[in-house]
Amino acid sequence: MGPRWTTRRFRASKVPDVDATFWTAKLLSTAMGESTSDYLVHRFNPELAVLSVAVVFVVVLANQLYAPRYLVGAYWAAVVLVGVFGTMCADVAHVAFHVPYVVSAGSFALILAAVFVSWYRTEGTLSIHSVVTARRELFYWAAVVTTFALGTAVGDLTAYTLGLGYLRSFALFVGAILVPALAFSLWRLNAVACFWAAYVLTRPVGASIADYLGKAKDVGGLNLGAGKVALVLTGAIVAVVAPRAQRVARSRRT
Repeated sequence: MGPRWTTRRFRASKVPDVDATFWTAKLLSTAMGESTSDYLVHRFNPELAVLSVAVVFVVVLANQLYAPRYLVGAYWAAVVLVGVFGTMCADVAHVAFHVPYVVSAGSFALILAAVFVSWYRTEGTLSIHSVVTARRELFYWAAVVTTFALGTAVGDLTAYTLGLGYLRSFALFVGAILVPALAFSLWRLNAVACFWAAYVLTRPVGASIADYLGKAKDVGGLNLGAGKVALVLTGAIVAVVAPRAQRVARSRRT
């Protein structure tokens, strides 16, 4: 990806409209990423699992980046793989390198801030509606990956370090995500800031409920199993995204 590639322009933003479908699919993908990551690292060799997911992640993200326009399947496949890979990045920092959750959460927050600052200084906007060049899309996906890792670390911080457990963490973050939603809908505060605040918070919301459903009862879960939860959530994502893909396909044929 040389300098010429980053100057490519698209006819429209390569990020979908922010509506109920977007937020539903986003929340499902965060939960699915958490449960899939747990299943893979506990069912297979952790190092091999992380490496394999990293390879698939690069391939799927490259497919999205090289797409000439917004493609429903390519975009949401990339989001799902970001969910799995971002979870693994946060978990590796804690499990393999023994980094405390408060440190990893703070580190990912600083990285996200650096991405936003670089993005704004370079492009003058953080709006997803302006993702009409390859360079802006690179900034967008850098932010997305970091938000997933940050959200995972924050969710683990509240569940484990602060001792809230999965269900109370879920309730906490559901309450937190209502703040930017209400701030925008009632007081019309900055739409871009409210969007990214809500986007970050969807991760711990989804991860907390996925952990609650899949984890063993002795650690506060329902013990449904990470594999089963991941499978059900994958089906739910397909059910939500498929109608959107069909509508987009019909609109382009007319």
